Amino acid sequence: MTEKELLSQIKMDYLLETARLAGEAIMEVYGQKELFDRVDYKSDDSPLTVADQRSHEVIKERLSKAYPDVPLISEEGKETPYAERKNWTAFWLVDPLDGTKEFIKRNGEFTVNIALMYENAPLLGVIFIPEAGTFYYGTKGTGAFKKSTDSEEAPVKVAERSKALTAVRSRSHTSEDEMEVIRSFPVEHYVATGSSIKFCLVADGTADLYYRHGPTMEWDTAAGQAILEAAGGKVLSGGNALRYNKESLRNPSFLCRGFK
Repeated sequence: MTEKELLSQIKMDYLLETARLAGEAIMEVYGQKELFDRVDYKSDDSPLTVADQRSHEVIKERLSKAYPDVPLISEEGKETPYAERKNWTAFWLVDPLDGTKEFIKRNGEFTVNIALMYENAPLLGVIFIPEAGTFYYGTKGTGAFKKSTDSEEAPVKVAERSKALTAVRSRSHTSEDEMEVIRSFPVEHYVATGSSIKFCLVADGTADLYYRHGPTMEWDTAAGQAILEAAGGKVLSGGNALRYNKESLRNPSFLCRGFK
């Protein structure tokens, strides 16, 4: 299947509704103390909530129903052996609740991330911020957009500034190694936020760069990379675009840039 043939089968409205419904499932947990307080921890000590699991089930059910021939990798799904997935041409890469730490802190900075991958690169991305009711989405060759649940879509584009840059920092993970890289650019302003919202702020020109040194997983970045690239930006690691479906799904350090 070619990239064009794959995209012809994908309905963006359906993906936006899928993200909205997943966000609705998250917010139901957010508002119920007995469910909100049920937090488990994975083998890497990252938190797992009822909201992560419920969002995953919504996305898995809807994507498998509408696109049964496109396999799924989800943070909360069953791990697929590399020997099987390495031959996939197209697949979904999903983080049902990105920013679980921010969810637990109740600061609203968490997202639903859905990406469509083709030949191990992001082709399409949807990010939904449930508490704000805001979508960011983009498709290769088509552009990137922002809308709320009750408004029309508006195109977004990177700022392409060359000086007086704004850097976006992680709310929970910023390290001195990251700050050292950020200071090598003409940065004059900083903004902090959680989850994949950082990609969105670079995509819409609010910020100009985001550097991540610490560990992330492929589902953390795929949707954001698709949107940022559709908005005219880049996500680079060692000077090359961040790649996916590696034997290890852990990402290297990377730089998101929307500046010249």
